[in-house]
Amino acid sequence: MIDNFITVGTQVLELFILIALGYLCGKTKMLNESAVKAVTDIVLYIVCPCVIVQNFIRSYDPAMLGGLLTAAGAALVIHILSIVIAMLVFHDKIPEKKRVYRFAVIFSNCGYMSLPMQQAILGADGVFFGAVYIVIFNVVMWTFGVWLSSGSKDGVSAKKILLNPCIIGMVVGVVIFLTSCPVPDIIAKPIGFMAALNTPLPMMIVGYYLSKARISDAFRDGKGFICVLFRLIVIPLLAFGGMMLCGIRGKVLITCVIAASAPAAAATTMFAAKFCNDAKLSVNLVTLSTLLSVITMPLIVGFAQTVGV
Repeated sequence: MIDNFITVGTQVLELFILIALGYLCGKTKMLNESAVKAVTDIVLYIVCPCVIVQNFIRSYDPAMLGGLLTAAGAALVIHILSIVIAMLVFHDKIPEKKRVYRFAVIFSNCGYMSLPMQQAILGADGVFFGAVYIVIFNVVMWTFGVWLSSGSKDGVSAKKILLNPCIIGMVVGVVIFLTSCPVPDIIAKPIGFMAALNTPLPMMIVGYYLSKARISDAFRDGKGFICVLFRLIVIPLLAFGGMMLCGIRGKVLITCVIAASAPAAAATTMFAAKFCNDAKLSVNLVTLSTLLSVITMPLIVGFAQTVGV
């Protein structure tokens, strides 16, 4: 049991070393806003789809397809559970704050933080199942998340959902997997080269944004602590318990727990800024949850590995 906690803790610390590197680059101005925006676009539009496609380049296996569908169902239920909790628990007289609290509780950093950890702990199978979690995340975020942040359904766009790079990568990957289509090395190797950037670049981006946040402000927000408590502990444990009751075990369980236990999504700040909500609060919540996740993620994921395998 202790070995599981140490293994997960080591993986998290390795990621935080990369975050610290991004933090130092931000503080020393080696990275600036325009450079980080460009790197973010590279990660979103190229690296993440490559990671997904790379891990779907495998022979068709009915058992893996069943696991993929199970992971998709679990991801959907976890997001619905998170929405119900956020809407019932988090209220504020100021709508711009209420929306940010709820968004941070519902949406985890299941791309930047989870995929590298899933890959490190579970290998290609972790990313295989983790990819479908990201697809569900994007669908929910660009529908309910837009409505929540804007207070209107006018911004909800099927086009934005269908043209999301990760969803396109998922579709390509699923076709390759279902047809067992051979991918020549001249294509597979460049995909692998780009996929290898998935761990360092996102972590450095997280570190850069931490370097621009006022960490002291994050630790003074009492409601923010409660919000982070739900994001990092309550929802992951409820998700774990629900999957255990449904008989979900092994890599699918661990993959979903990793995604559910990640800190508040970076999109919390992007959506807050886009829809004129409390952007400063969003930065504080992302900062606080990211810092505390170095403690909570090893505990929750290590516990899941010990009990749920």
